[in-house]
Amino acid sequence: MDKILIETPQCIIRFLEESDYERFVAGYQQCLPALNRFDEGRIDTAFMTRKWYSDLLLRRKSEAECDYSYMFNVFSKDNSSSIGYCDITTLFREDLQLAKIGYTVFNNYWRRGIGTEIVGAICSIGFHILKFHRLEAHINLDNPASKAVVRKNAFQFEGIRKQFILENGVWTDNEIYYKLADV
Repeated sequence: MDKILIETPQCIIRFLEESDYERFVAGYQQCLPALNRFDEGRIDTAFMTRKWYSDLLLRRKSEAECDYSYMFNVFSKDNSSSIGYCDITTLFREDLQLAKIGYTVFNNYWRRGIGTEIVGAICSIGFHILKFHRLEAHINLDNPASKAVVRKNAFQFEGIRKQFILENGVWTDNEIYYKLADV
């Protein structure tokens, strides 16, 4: 599982390595201030010590080995910068083979089609490498950018799950989009 690597026209998507530490931290430091409520924006990276980073890599490796979650970093092909991340989280295996996807593009790389490329890549990983049958995206009702990204990747709108996600102490509704593996 250590060698999953997907290339898109603009990105390289893979697990983080120890040697990525400086690029990882710099990616967060180079963000613009938050542009909307879904954007983390520039954060204080003082807590991102080498020890913290090593522990992060161990935790992510353990989660992948347990088939709980697969967290990938996204690097720019142009300059090798860390420009975001994406994940696939197992919701249920056995007779469902169901997972949820997530993705973030750092705001200084928005409006370049990178989110669309990332979702296409993690679908490829989810279906062809991890062998899920169904991938879901759970999206806030007021997040049109994420809805556009999944629609460009042939996700279908299924419906709204009421009070589905606990955000800042409030249960919020989410639109559910899904994509099935080619059977």
